[in-house]
Amino acid sequence: MTTHTIAKNVLGTELRACCMNPMTGYYRNGRCDTGLGDHGMHFVCAEMTEEFLEFSRECGNDLSLPVPENHFPGLVPGNRWCLCVERWKEAFEAGFAPPVVLEATHISTIEFVSVDVLKAHQVAPGG
Repeated sequence: MTTHTIAKNVLGTELRACCMNPMTGYYRNGRCDTGLGDHGMHFVCAEMTEEFLEFSRECGNDLSLPVPENHFPGLVPGNRWCLCVERWKEAFEAGFAPPVVLEATHISTIEFVSVDVLKAHQVAPGG
């Protein structure tokens, strides 16, 4: 008998989808699932802002630039995307952290960022 483990979010409930258009996630399944191959730790479901995209561009990772060979469309403000936890934390420390969708952010995130910090940066209700 095979047992399937349900991924949890930072609230301790079932991990929800982050975004299907554009298709996000390390596995490009719309969720911030993770596994052994995910060395970038794409745990944080974040809603892109112009300030964060500019910050990321200045740090050498231009997320607004499409990379078709990696099935990456390029992001615009308002898109939701599974970010590397270290980049989100770096942006937080610099004052540019994008809002987080708690229900779609993998529980592994709390090994790097406290739940209280994440809650303080959550997407507005209804957002």
